[in-house]
Amino acid sequence: MSYWPSLVTVIALLVYFVLTLNVGRARAKYKIMPPQMSGDPNFERVVRVQQNTLEQLVLFLPALWLFSEFISPTWGASLGAIWIIGRIVYAWGYYQAAEKRRLGFAIASLSLLTLLGGSLVGIIFPLVQPLI
Repeated sequence: MSYWPSLVTVIALLVYFVLTLNVGRARAKYKIMPPQMSGDPNFERVVRVQQNTLEQLVLFLPALWLFSEFISPTWGASLGAIWIIGRIVYAWGYYQAAEKRRLGFAIASLSLLTLLGGSLVGIIFPLVQPLI
């Protein structure tokens, strides 16, 4: 059983859910009614956080599970937890100003790249090992 990667998956989805709720709150606060997606720059930053996190989830979730399967569920979950922290730091920074998103982006990106690279190594190494 892969309890740790499963827990990280649920937490990542809960973070995304909260970011989605934040868009609804921002709509009310800045009086941006659907389907309008622009207007107040503060609202637009909240939307960008939610949209960018959705875009990143498409890469993150398969990378988390591939790494957990081919390398280690414990290490995969640890790197996944770092990704979540990075996304939270990204959101807090971006909500304040676009320039303040960089640290969170760097944390999440390094975690994601490690998950992707590790997955690739974990998949390819057993395939080429008999050839060596």
